[in-house]
Amino acid sequence: MSGRIALLRFPGVNCEAETALVLERAGARVDWIQFGDVLDPDDYDGFVLPGGFSYEDRVRAGAVASRSEWMRALETADEAGKPILGICNGAQVLVESGIVPGGPARAVRLALAANGGEGRGGYLCRWVHVEVTLSACPWLRSLDGTRWPVPVAHGEGRFTSLDPEVIAGIETGSLCPLRYVDPEGKLASGGPWDPNGAVGSAAAVCNERGNAVALMPHPERAAWLRQVPEGAPGEWGARRRSARTAAALEAPGPGQALFDAFVHAASGVRV
Repeated sequence: MSGRIALLRFPGVNCEAETALVLERAGARVDWIQFGDVLDPDDYDGFVLPGGFSYEDRVRAGAVASRSEWMRALETADEAGKPILGICNGAQVLVESGIVPGGPARAVRLALAANGGEGRGGYLCRWVHVEVTLSACPWLRSLDGTRWPVPVAHGEGRFTSLDPEVIAGIETGSLCPLRYVDPEGKLASGGPWDPNGAVGSAAAVCNERGNAVALMPHPERAAWLRQVPEGAPGEWGARRRSARTAAALEAPGPGQALFDAFVHAASGVRV
């Protein structure tokens, strides 16, 4: 499997190295696009915006980066149906640019507000569970119904909108490929497994075609079995506890499947 992936390194991001490793493990050829580089959308099959704190999260998380000239290239790639993935801060950039959820003139129709809910204010870093739902994103379709643990690490992760169409799209699933759930698969809304109070317990929001995904959790931090907490409930926790050798601990973790699906799409599956 191969696909040439552009990894956009805005000033202040800090998850590019591990994201590149996981993409390469999935079979991709990864080019780091550095500050000041020209990004030609025709040169790449897929695009990833990693997590961190681009431009120190000034104004709002992702707001300054969303005005970068790189975003014009991403708009062209989006129009061509190429897969685009923004992780945490990258998700915030996609939302601030209007690429997600898209729409007329790429108006900003979605926001990532401060974490809400009792005991969930401020920056939150912990493991949660997500479930892939309803095939809203074609390149995630092979993972429909799967549920896995993954860490979150954000202060502004609550998907919300004043646009009734966007709210409806998230709640019905046409714009929401992943939701926060509890370890048994029950929707996490308002409960202890809900990290931020997002509309529809949305862990990710996509555009209408589903090729561009804004994802708040960090699957690159759950791509090796050794990264899963030993006390994690469910199947993945059991796998981690049963791993007794260094080789076993290097097995793929729950987050790897998402990158495998992304690279597969970038390698020739157009949506």
